[in-house]
This record gives sequence, C-alpha cells and structure tokens, in this order.
Amino acid sequence: MNQNLISDKHNFGETMKKVVEEIEISTERIQKLMARSGLGSRRQIEAHLAAGYIQVNGELAKPGHQIKPGDLIEFEKRQWLVNQDDDEQATDVIILHKPLGYITTRHDPEGRKTIFDLLPKPRNGRWVNVGRLDINTAGLIILTTNGELANRLMHPSYEMDREYLCRIHGNPSNGELQMLRDGIELEDGQAKFSDIVEGTASENNRWFNVVVMEGKNREVRRLWEAIDCQVSRLKRVRYGPIFLPHTLRPKRFEYLKPKDVRVLFKEVGLETARGILQLQPVKGRKARKNAAHVEKKAGKGAHSKAANVWDKKPKKFSKKR
Repeated sequence: MNQNLISDKHNFGETMKKVVEEIEISTERIQKLMARSGLGSRRQIEAHLAAGYIQVNGELAKPGHQIKPGDLIEFEKRQWLVNQDDDEQATDVIILHKPLGYITTRHDPEGRKTIFDLLPKPRNGRWVNVGRLDINTAGLIILTTNGELANRLMHPSYEMDREYLCRIHGNPSNGELQMLRDGIELEDGQAKFSDIVEGTASENNRWFNVVVMEGKNREVRRLWEAIDCQVSRLKRVRYGPIFLPHTLRPKRFEYLKPKDVRVLFKEVGLETARGILQLQPVKGRKARKNAAHVEKKAGKGAHSKAANVWDKKPKKFSKKR
C-alpha cells in the first residue's frame, strides 16, 4: 500500500478528530453565558467580574473567561453547573395571554399583580420578557430563558412588528387615518402605524387592527390621542411571526414548539439552539459537595487567595423600571 496514502489518511483522521472535538465541546465567554441565562446584562456581569464577585471552579474569574461544560460558577452565594444541552429545546420560550390589571415588571413596590406570578418555573436561568404591556393593555407577551434572543427580538434593527386590536372612541376621517400612516411627531420623536385595517363600527366606537414597528411607551394610545381619539380597549395579537392563539385564554400560557423556536432564532440571526451551554442551579447538599470538590481541586492556597474578595457582599443588580 502507498505510504503517502497511509500518511494522508492518518492526517485526515487526526484533523477530523480535532474538528469533532471542537463541535462537541462548546465554550463561551462567561459574561455572555451569564447574561444569556438572565443573571444580568453583559455590562453588569463584566462589572461584577472586575470587582471579584464571581468565581469559576474556586478561582476568581475575569471578563472574557472561557466557560466549558463541567465548570462550576459561584455568584451571590449561589452555584451553577455548566451543562451542554444538545436538545433543540435548550432555550425555552412561552407565550402568555396577559390579562388586564397585571404589570410586566418582576416586582412591584405597590403590591400590584405581576405576570411573573402566572409563569411556570424555568428549567434554567429565569424568564425574560420580550417587551412590555401596560396595566390596561391585554394580549400577547413572549418570554424566554435566552437573554440574547430577548434582546434581539426587542432591538429596532431586527424590525419585529407588533400588531394590536384596538377599540376607538371617536370617528377618525380618512385624512386623519392617513396622517397616522405617514407619521405624527410625538414628544419622544416621530411615530406611525405601518398598517391600519378597519373593522366593525358602532354609533360611538370603531375597531381597528394597527401595526407598529417600535415599542415606545404607550405608542398606540398616544398616536390615537394625537387625532383626538381615545383607546377604550387595547390588545396585542401578534409579535413578529408569533400570533396569540384564539384558544389561549387570559392568564394562560403555552410553550412554543421547537420548530417555532427555530423560527425565532432565524428571524434574529442567531445560531440554532442545539448544543449551547446552559447553567443548571445547584442546591442543598449537592452545592456543598461541589464546593468541597472545587476547593480540593484548586488547592487550599488558591481558595484562600480568593477568600478576602469573595466574602464581600456583592452589589445587587440595578433593576430597570
């Protein structure tokens, strides 16, 4: 047999082995992984890393630290084990039919009801809502455990249109409706409806389906108010490619099917959900066991080196309202 052919086969096999290893073992920067898991924004995570509040396998981590499956992350007296999930449902996405009277913040100082009281416990990380609806608006809200997916769905550059069903008190003329299509200057800039579809009408009220391309605060209501019409009912029925099912009742939610999750990933230019790293919370005895294992693996000196900083109380994440 030709010796060169044997050599070429050997080199090809070694090359393919390296390629397979690179495919099968994922790594990711720590700030990106923690942000995607809902533990804060990348900027917040980077600040905590710089301050010495995050450890990986018992050692202080720095911004840019590459995380791999099997690593143990410690932050705010909690632990997460890094897993590589090959399931196409690694990213959970649910759609919720928000009822009237609920707010979309995680906690409310006034004690009002919040949509997070209606949600199931996530498998990993925490739920991140894609946009908000005010307390007097009902309809579709998308929530996901993937912070990067949520951020892209909300970012104007990806042009995710939002469709609303609204009941208007008033009788706008064709000219006024065209003004809403062309654009009206509001206090925070110009806004418009990219589409308006007229529905049924009664003596004092008319129904419309309208579409906006941005998520400005109370944008739909303010546009109608600009032509002296009042919104008496408002419901979001679509966000991008996702519609609110007619069978989904208020206060109810349902998980998106894997094929629908893949559609969302594709819409915002994200890689497939297959094979991404996930953070699995570690609790109770398992957490103590992991901590002991990490200390033994890292060595007493390495653990003691980080102790002074680690014993400090971490700063709490700022909450955006």
